[in-house]
Amino acid sequence: PIIEACPFENKEATMSLLHSFYCWGAVGTILISSLFFLIFGIDNWKWLAVIWAIIPAVNTYNFMICPIEHLVDNGSGMGIKNLFSKPFFWIAICLMICSGASELAMAQWASAYAEAALGLSKALGDLAGPCMFAVTMGISRIIFGKYGEQLDLMKFMSGSGILCVVCYLLAALSSSPIIGLIGCIACGFSVGIMWPGTISISSKTFPTGGTAMFSLLAMAGDLGGSIGPGIVGRITQNAGNNIRIGMGFGLIFPVILLFMLFLLYRKKSTQPQISKH
Repeated sequence: PIIEACPFENKEATMSLLHSFYCWGAVGTILISSLFFLIFGIDNWKWLAVIWAIIPAVNTYNFMICPIEHLVDNGSGMGIKNLFSKPFFWIAICLMICSGASELAMAQWASAYAEAALGLSKALGDLAGPCMFAVTMGISRIIFGKYGEQLDLMKFMSGSGILCVVCYLLAALSSSPIIGLIGCIACGFSVGIMWPGTISISSKTFPTGGTAMFSLLAMAGDLGGSIGPGIVGRITQNAGNNIRIGMGFGLIFPVILLFMLFLLYRKKSTQPQISKH
C-alpha cells in the first residue's frame, strides 16, 4: 500500500524491487544465524531470538513516525463483500495462495533436502538450500525492478510459473542430488515475481481496493505459506521421510498457479483498465 500511494512512474517494477529486500533480509538472517550457531552453539538459540527481536522493535518506531498517505478516502474504498463479488479478485486470491505455497514449501524444505540428498550438515544445508533460494528469488525481483518497463508482467509471471513446475519436477524426480538441489535453488527465481506481481495487477484492477484488498491478498499469501510446507512435510513423513515424494506432491501448487495465471490472463485481456506492464 505504501508503494501504491507513492507517485512512481512504474509501480510494478518498484514493487518488485521493494520485495527483493525481503530476500536480502532472509539471506542476512541465515548467514548471521549460521555464524552465531557456529560461534556460540545451537543450544543458545534463545539468545539469537532475543537479538532478532530488535528488528521489529525498531520497525515499530519507524512506522510510528513514518507519514503514510491513504490510497482512498475513509469510507470510499471497496469493502470485503464488494471485493469478493468480483471473479477477478478470487483468481488473485487463489494465485496468492499458490504463490505462498510454492515459495515456502520449497524454501522451508530446501535445507532438509540438501541435508538428506547430499549428506550436508545443518549449517551447510541452510547455506546451500534456503540461503541460495533467497538469493535467486532476490535476483528475479531485481531484474524486473530494473527492466520492468521493457518486460511484460504477465509474460514474466507465466514464464516463471513454467520454470517453477520444472524446478519441482527436478527436486522430485531427478536421480542426481546435485540436479535436484539446483531445482530447489532455481525455484527461488521462479517464484520471485508471483507475490509482488499479483499485488500490482490487483492494484491496477481495483484502484479503490484500499486496505481491505491488500490485507486479504497478504492473508491469502500467508495462508499458502503455511499450508504448503505443512502438506509437503506431512507427505514426506508418511512416506518414510522421503523428501522427494513430498516435493512431488508439492508440485500441485505450481500447477494450480499456472492455471490461475491462465485465468488471470483471460480476465486481464477483457479488462482494459489493467496496465499491459
